[in-house]
Amino acid sequence: MTRFFTRERFGRPQFLAGALLVAFLAQATWLVYCDLHSAQPRAYDVAGGDEQVRIAAGWRQLHQGAIAGAPFPDPPGALDADSVETDAGFDAEHSPLLSLVTAAPLLALPQRMLQSDSSSWHWFSRIPFLACGVLLGASLWYVARRLCGNTGGFVALSLYCFSPSIIQASAVWRTDPEILAAWGAFGAIFTAIAVAHTLYAPREVILWNWRRIILLGISLAIAVGSQFSMVVVVPLALGFLFYLAPIRRKAAFIIWTAACLVGLMLLFAAYFFHPHAFLEGMRHASFWGATWRGFTVPGVYRQVGLQILRACPALAVLLPIAIATFLVWPRSRYFGNTAPGAVALLFIGLGMAHPHVAGAGFLLASVPFLLIFVSGVLADLMETPARLLVTACVWGLVGAYILWSVLALSQIPRA
Repeated sequence: MTRFFTRERFGRPQFLAGALLVAFLAQATWLVYCDLHSAQPRAYDVAGGDEQVRIAAGWRQLHQGAIAGAPFPDPPGALDADSVETDAGFDAEHSPLLSLVTAAPLLALPQRMLQSDSSSWHWFSRIPFLACGVLLGASLWYVARRLCGNTGGFVALSLYCFSPSIIQASAVWRTDPEILAAWGAFGAIFTAIAVAHTLYAPREVILWNWRRIILLGISLAIAVGSQFSMVVVVPLALGFLFYLAPIRRKAAFIIWTAACLVGLMLLFAAYFFHPHAFLEGMRHASFWGATWRGFTVPGVYRQVGLQILRACPALAVLLPIAIATFLVWPRSRYFGNTAPGAVALLFIGLGMAHPHVAGAGFLLASVPFLLIFVSGVLADLMETPARLLVTACVWGLVGAYILWSVLALSQIPRA
């Protein structure tokens, strides 16, 4: 016990990071409060309709065993069938995981509260996604700190904790809960990178990595279960394993295969181990669905750029600086910067190629990788002879960004 509570695990950086995550949670909670106390009935907006579908389908599966979205009732949840992407009644974009995660906290409530007209019970359906937002932020800080030190970690976490899009996704405010898929994709990529680095240890690596195998399998299940098209992280994980451990590719392949089996079993569990429902759900699932027409339309580039800037307005200044520095300065072109930048670029491209629900998920999933790329390059610049000027400029901009974000959030009406 005394070895666990050490300064390395619970020092000043950890407490400062915790304070930033508390600020993030407070902002997301305020947004949920504004949403649930809005004068506009949630049944009349698309996001509110989707949430009602998830709650109804998840509640039905938890109590009656009828698998959510495999297929939906007709009509789904007594709502317009256009509010969800379906294929012959099957949810083509998501597994039952989203519905189960949304409805599961409601099991703790008494029946009379669920039958009341009050919207207070809707808080419980948002708790899992608020937790995912906090956990993704903690994962981001841990990875960024390992890759680029305390300075880079705090830059990345500060940009994350005041990101309008991340806060909105965590609060499920007028949007689908893509935060779950973003957390799963982030965990899958960096768990695979961590596993690859352990393959150089002089020990039996496969048995020694059983914890990371399970963690990688859980990450894959969360990513794919939340959004079927996020299956692209599966070959990406194998690619990083092969690239980082070229002399141990056999062990890397065995570990990846074991993790995929763990993820497949967890995905099967989301269907409550019903083979027919699982096989039919996989048959109707849209694992690709990309179209390359978006790359020929100039308006798509403009819209994607606006979405990235909406996720973090500070990137309007920091991202061009980071890209220019990365291209001009060889010192910044190492794996810790290149890998997250490449993954972010891939996800942005996939977001452009998916014009429907999946596109928003890929764009949101790209944001944490973009923040690590930017913070890594900025941390390198802060180690140059001009570090005092660079540090002052970076933290001045981050401070202005935080102030702008808080002021914008405070102006959201509750009616």
